Amino acid sequence: MELRHLPWGKIALGLGIAGIATAHPAFAQEAAAVATEAATVAAEVAAPVAAAVAETAAADPVPNKGDTAWMMVATVLVMMMIVPGLALFYGGLVRTKNMASVLTQIIGVASLAMIMWVIYGYGLAFGGDANQFISSGKFFLSGLTADSNVATFTDGVVIPEFVFIAFQMTFSAITVALVVGGLVERMKFSALMVFALVWLTIVYYPIAHMVWYAGGDDASTGLIFGWGALDFAGGTVVHINAGVSALVGAIILGKRIGYQKELIAPHSLTMTLIGTGLLWVGWFGFNAGSALEANGSAGLALINTFTATAAGVLFWMLTEKLLGHSGSLLGACSGAIAGLVAVTPAAGNSGPFGAILLGAIAAIACCIFVMKVKLKLGLDDSLDVFGIHGIGGIIGSIGTAFTMLTVLGGPAGDDYTLWPQVWIQLKSVAVAIVWSAVGAAIAFYIAKALTGLRVSEEVEREGLDLGEHGERAYNY
Repeated sequence: MELRHLPWGKIALGLGIAGIATAHPAFAQEAAAVATEAATVAAEVAAPVAAAVAETAAADPVPNKGDTAWMMVATVLVMMMIVPGLALFYGGLVRTKNMASVLTQIIGVASLAMIMWVIYGYGLAFGGDANQFISSGKFFLSGLTADSNVATFTDGVVIPEFVFIAFQMTFSAITVALVVGGLVERMKFSALMVFALVWLTIVYYPIAHMVWYAGGDDASTGLIFGWGALDFAGGTVVHINAGVSALVGAIILGKRIGYQKELIAPHSLTMTLIGTGLLWVGWFGFNAGSALEANGSAGLALINTFTATAAGVLFWMLTEKLLGHSGSLLGACSGAIAGLVAVTPAAGNSGPFGAILLGAIAAIACCIFVMKVKLKLGLDDSLDVFGIHGIGGIIGSIGTAFTMLTVLGGPAGDDYTLWPQVWIQLKSVAVAIVWSAVGAAIAFYIAKALTGLRVSEEVEREGLDLGEHGERAYNY
């Protein structure tokens, strides 16, 4: 009952009669009766009012519309990274006869990942009823409605859980799509789909849980999260995971026909540059969106995504020059991705100058690996997924501990201790590498047993566009 509906007349009358009774005892009996009635009415009114106030105080916080809108935009930006961004980036790097197959592989595994995420992927990664390695709730998104919310990193700030689910869904989709780059031009589409299904289940979901799940107690918090590892947007979950898995797949598949014996050159660096640009723009959603709010942390991730990427472009081209080559467009695109990869775990944990340093170091190391080490080892990691995402992810994940330092513009306080954090980052990287390598090998061998992994020599020479999909990317 609202205050304006209170029976103020009876209450006032009771108080007045009580006052008169003090001067005229004859009215004492009547005054006492009226006062008793007034007190009863007041009590009846006060109880529901107090209950309403208590219920309002205990109600869940209302989702912030600004944060919700930003997270919806960030989710769409990450989707843009996959199709068309990654599809064009990878597609431009293969030969003309394999362009349509790469585009089909990217959109195919990404779509599979999205369906799997809502059926049981989200439940395994973030569903509750958890231990340190996996969750086991919310399968088929059971129990969730449009009114379901999830808390962000700031107490009292929430976003709709469906928005969080969609955002994390795009992460799972792009991670498995990244693996494709190490396998192109020789792997069956059917084998890739089987691999993706198994790999997401036994590799991606557990690592996502271990790194990002904050449970209610030590027993349910993700293993790596519980250690205090810093991984703002997925250095371990996305890049090391994808890079190591692509390397394992490239080794199991074997080299492409003609590798290191004949020219296997990108057919369209124009498309690769367009894809690079779309990836860079989409990465703002990837990194800044990982703040889960429109706040200062998102702003820090935004500027770091600019500076690390720019440093990667310049230092890759410089390294090319020092290695006796020309600074190339392919090198600039590769350097941009190396910078983006390296800053991913540090995006909200580094100052802009720390991000520049990470981008530069990653570009130098990745360029040397791709142009020298990989060739000496004879590895046919077709589009350098391990060389860029694996190496860059390792550098970024370990380097995040250093970029926290205030001397590099990081947010670390006086109580921050560098070397213990470095040890935590090293442990996290080691777990991600081992888990990814073992899980990927299992997934590839299951796919091999069910479908066979590699296309025939005839199909590989003719091109996977016609041999696998019965169409060409280009009809002249």
